[in-house]
Amino acid sequence: MIGLAHLGGPIACFGLALLLVAKTRRDRIAGLGFAGFGACVLGAAVAPNRPVELLGSVFAALALGLGLAIAFRRVPWLFPVLALACIPLRIGVHVGHSSSKLLLPLYVVILGATILLAWDLVAGNNRVRELRAVAWPLAVYLVWTGISISWSRDVREGAIELLAFYLPFTLLTLGIARLPWSKLGLRALYVEITLMAVAFAAVGFYQYDTRNIFENPKLGVSNAYAPFFRVNSVFWDPSVYGRFLVVAMAPSILLIVLGRSLRLSLAATAVLGVTWLGLLISFSQSSFAALLVVVIGAAFVAWRWRALIAVVLAFAVLAGIAVAQPQIRRSLQHHTTSGLNSASSGRASLVANGIRIAIAHPVRGVGVGGFKRAYADRVHLKGKDPKTAASHDTPVTVAAETGLPGLLLFGWLLVAVFRQAFRRAGKVGLVSGLALAAIFCHSLFYNAFFEDPMTWMLFGLVALASPLLVPVMRVERHSVEPKEVVPV
Repeated sequence: MIGLAHLGGPIACFGLALLLVAKTRRDRIAGLGFAGFGACVLGAAVAPNRPVELLGSVFAALALGLGLAIAFRRVPWLFPVLALACIPLRIGVHVGHSSSKLLLPLYVVILGATILLAWDLVAGNNRVRELRAVAWPLAVYLVWTGISISWSRDVREGAIELLAFYLPFTLLTLGIARLPWSKLGLRALYVEITLMAVAFAAVGFYQYDTRNIFENPKLGVSNAYAPFFRVNSVFWDPSVYGRFLVVAMAPSILLIVLGRSLRLSLAATAVLGVTWLGLLISFSQSSFAALLVVVIGAAFVAWRWRALIAVVLAFAVLAGIAVAQPQIRRSLQHHTTSGLNSASSGRASLVANGIRIAIAHPVRGVGVGGFKRAYADRVHLKGKDPKTAASHDTPVTVAAETGLPGLLLFGWLLVAVFRQAFRRAGKVGLVSGLALAAIFCHSLFYNAFFEDPMTWMLFGLVALASPLLVPVMRVERHSVEPKEVVPV
């Protein structure tokens, strides 16, 4: 059945691309239909051999999705609020002869938004190109990624990636971009993510105090032999926990920098203090690097070119501290691969071999989902699912799996979304752009740029806050305040 993925992957991604860029309602309905058909084929390729349970789950999801679609039609901003609340919720399922933790509650919420999208299209909603300038680069990237499953080194893993990340999260982005503009809805999202961050930090404090780790037994074993104790709160990995906290801190940091209310600034400062302490006990180096990106970005917003002096001084101090560390100093002095690899927790070796894989397959790559198998074959690792071969760098993974074309398309996508965020989308775009920059920085050390639903939610918020690039007919379901775009 896994051969079905060769058919379902390209069809599903082509359908999504058509949905993103088509200018007529008929073509968009066709695109949504192709995406749905391709998703069903991909699901059949990796589904466990339990048809009765599978059909029951599908019908239950459809019933819940229909109910959510009705609710979203009445209260549109309920969709992003529920989607954000579902981000930490992962449920273990058996997919493709292996166990995985998937965002099943989030998928049901996205299904509700997708049913509403189909409902609107059939009813005559003529809105198009909701993602503005990001529509074309994302569409072309999706098509190339979907086609690459045809030559993937690991078709099962590629099918899971398309089905679990690219397909549902593109619809997540589209659903948010189609929301009616609402300052109240944006404020509700800010309050929600801030309260979630504080609550997750409190869970981290409990774990640190009791030395009790949830969900991830491997983390408990590694903590037993480490000189410090890492917490993961309600997430599987401390780095994922840290990344969420950094994204949650971005709007509060910008609120302090741009805020006009002393009371709100003091409240945001208190929240940042609690969240920062929660981030500290994650001991996630990649998350602190992401936080540094947000702080530097906020400094440039406040002081423009004068922030460059502060940034240079900060890097000089950090470089001095780094060189003072014996482990790093020895690595720099001896220039040994083993020393650098040890200092980076094994990431240097993964990145170096990932680059070699990309150089060896410059045109097509090894196909979506094929990095781990290609890496294992290169360094002669045994087993069907070698965990030590997992990638830790998104650009390297993109280059290795989709070749130079995929890397160029990824760069086009980043340029389009950051240009739209920082030049066209006002304060909402500025906050979203800084959060996206933090996630991208984090993805240089922990490969999860496209796997993180926060990335796709931020794509949608950037598009929502941006001016329209093509003439469309707006069909608002509720009377709302007119959208105001503040130039940055």
